[in-house]
Amino acid sequence: MAASPLIALPIEQLRRRSSTKWRTYADDVLPLFVAESDFELAPAITRVLAQAVASGDTGYTPPRHAYQETFAAFHERRFGVAVDPARVRTTGDVVMGLVEILRGVIEPGDGVVITPPVYPPFFDTVTEAGGTVSAVPLLASATGWSLDLDGIEAAFRQGARAMLLCNPHNPTGTVHSRETLAALASLAAQYGAWIVSDEIHAPLVRPGVTYTPFLSASDEAAARGFTVTSASKAYNLAGLKTAAMVTAAAEPAKILSALPMEVEWRTGLFGVLAGIAAYSEESDAWLDSLLVALEQNRQIVADGVSTISGAAHLVPDAGYLAWINMADAGIDRDPSRYLLHRAKVALNSGPTFGAEGEGYVRMNFATSPEILREAFTRIAAAL
Repeated sequence: MAASPLIALPIEQLRRRSSTKWRTYADDVLPLFVAESDFELAPAITRVLAQAVASGDTGYTPPRHAYQETFAAFHERRFGVAVDPARVRTTGDVVMGLVEILRGVIEPGDGVVITPPVYPPFFDTVTEAGGTVSAVPLLASATGWSLDLDGIEAAFRQGARAMLLCNPHNPTGTVHSRETLAALASLAAQYGAWIVSDEIHAPLVRPGVTYTPFLSASDEAAARGFTVTSASKAYNLAGLKTAAMVTAAAEPAKILSALPMEVEWRTGLFGVLAGIAAYSEESDAWLDSLLVALEQNRQIVADGVSTISGAAHLVPDAGYLAWINMADAGIDRDPSRYLLHRAKVALNSGPTFGAEGEGYVRMNFATSPEILREAFTRIAAAL
């Protein structure tokens, strides 16, 4: 039986939340910016957290728990790729994992490739780790976005020692093909570079789209790669502070095991408990229903964008973030400012994703159809 769509919470209930999404702007603004979702938690997550609070289970995260095994089982069940639980370590969040792994594979001043338009913290992640940003923008076409492998090779040839990969990509929602990822791994092997792949949006790949975790793309990918991921985007657990750092070969596993123990101590206990519940088979039906809801919302976004003169976007392969080109809508290089002021709709600023984001906004559509339709009504009226 096909899953029914998950129903988002009513806005009156959402406005009682205390998170960034619902506390940054006044109540007359529709917040469709930061990557939080507007659904109830999966029942298994609600239950395990309630039990922890009721018993005062709010201490430190233990050195051994079921997160690694449950994550590995989820990964094989959903993506068809085996993960060795012994090669999974946890930390506080994905960006924390990216920074610490970069520190383990680069020297101060080394170049690190990023592919703008890209998740804004990637810029600071590189500098926090001691590296220098080497920007190789995505290639854009009428049918989608892709990695500029020639540009990445040039950066490696000029001395870049690592790359932050976003797979699926944020903000475009691009799912890179196995062939592209294998070619990237081959370049990394040729030049002795490392690929650190942020795969936080992987559970949100559209039905019918083939997703390849980077470490499974080829033997070279396993040998030259790290994955950092979390349940926080799919299951709305960002505040619980837990992410997984994954390897698939001996040398990267050795690098990961050499990270300071404090990196793992930053793991949140509630994040571990909630992550185990999220990755369990019990929560699969909830995730399937979420995917149905997001697929319906993708169509609402596509319909809404089509009503705005000068706006365009490509339906994302994964995630709940729409990357909307408004460069021809007659506003300015950062349409989000105008739309916040005139439409009372809060969207992410395109230029914060790099210069390639000028004229764009990022819209979070993990909400109700009613809120999405109201947002587009407001935008159309403001223009």
